[in-house]
Amino acid sequence: MRIWLTLAAILGFVCVALGAFAAHGLADPQAQNLMRTGAEYGFVHVLGSLACASLVRAGAKGARVVPPIFLAGAAIFTGTLAAMALGAPHWLGAITPIGGLLFLAGWATLAWSMRRLEI
Repeated sequence: MRIWLTLAAILGFVCVALGAFAAHGLADPQAQNLMRTGAEYGFVHVLGSLACASLVRAGAKGARVVPPIFLAGAAIFTGTLAAMALGAPHWLGAITPIGGLLFLAGWATLAWSMRRLEI
């Protein structure tokens, strides 16, 4: 779990940097929107990954597999949007939904892991 939490913290740093760059370093409104959307979704899933550590300690053992799913989704979703904002070909937009599907899979896995949690 330590490696996933470390990667989540690094991705959190990247998401804050991307959000700041969207606000202050990009002039094109469409590029700003792409970058901001990627940073926001990525950061939400960074926080979800960090929360999983507490959930594992509380007894939701299945939450242990959620951070890699969330972080893979964030890398794909945030990465493709940031790349397009910086001028990469727009066909990368066809890959972006894979990140979104990983987000959904992570939340479904997290919900499943909570079914036996006693708080």
